[in-house]
Amino acid sequence: MDVIGIASGKGGVGKTATAVNLAVGLVMRGRKVMLFDADMGLANAQLALGCTTPFNFGHVISGEKTLEEIIVTTRQGIRLVPGASGVQKLASLDTLAAAAIVQAFSSIEEEFDFLVIDSAAGISSSVLTFMQASQRRLIVLRDEPSSIADAYGTIKVLINEYKLDEIYIVPNMVENQSAGRMLYNRINDVCEKFLSQSVKYLHSITHDEHMLAAARNYQSVLEFAPGGNSSRDFRKLAETVDSLDQTGVPSGGLQFFFERIIVDKRFK
Repeated sequence: MDVIGIASGKGGVGKTATAVNLAVGLVMRGRKVMLFDADMGLANAQLALGCTTPFNFGHVISGEKTLEEIIVTTRQGIRLVPGASGVQKLASLDTLAAAAIVQAFSSIEEEFDFLVIDSAAGISSSVLTFMQASQRRLIVLRDEPSSIADAYGTIKVLINEYKLDEIYIVPNMVENQSAGRMLYNRINDVCEKFLSQSVKYLHSITHDEHMLAAARNYQSVLEFAPGGNSSRDFRKLAETVDSLDQTGVPSGGLQFFFERIIVDKRFK
């Protein structure tokens, strides 16, 4: 099992679209995928996947439902753990509450190849806890000053305060792959210079008007426009993620599915 946390530093850069389409892309490759919508204040992964969620994590926190009881299967075959939307209390979870959520996942007995975590924007305590508890961290950013600055700020905290590695850059809404690689090189140069640690590159997502149309139709772009530029890029992103080495030891202390991951590592 591989646990992939996705963050962005700021909102509006396509983080949830990246999480959703990566999950769909992995399912299309025959992988078993769980998607955790970890935005506890403004959850919307279910909208992007076109499914209804009778219950959400708010019902788990209140004790009305167990974690297993809120999970739904989307039409794409993803097992979705829905977050809550418009609940201020859940939008400001502290570190202990977020850690309890991480530990709650150990009760799930289903087997998965990937757990994809769509975190909230910013660097709140819960976001940082979820990123710490992931094996890999994907930082989504656009080629604009505020997005670059916030992405670097997120990376800085992950490295300096949490001592984490396995941080990957996913440039979004770029003109072409060359422009995405250049954006990665710029932020990696800054990380090497000021943080003494490099970040890794996965794949870029090129600008595509189909993305907005897909969202309006409550579909992933891989379903809505499979021949489009962004669909091509998300397929390549899923392929790249699927091919990453999964034999390394997680760098964070707290881990989703810790016992299961350790067993997987020992027998690979």
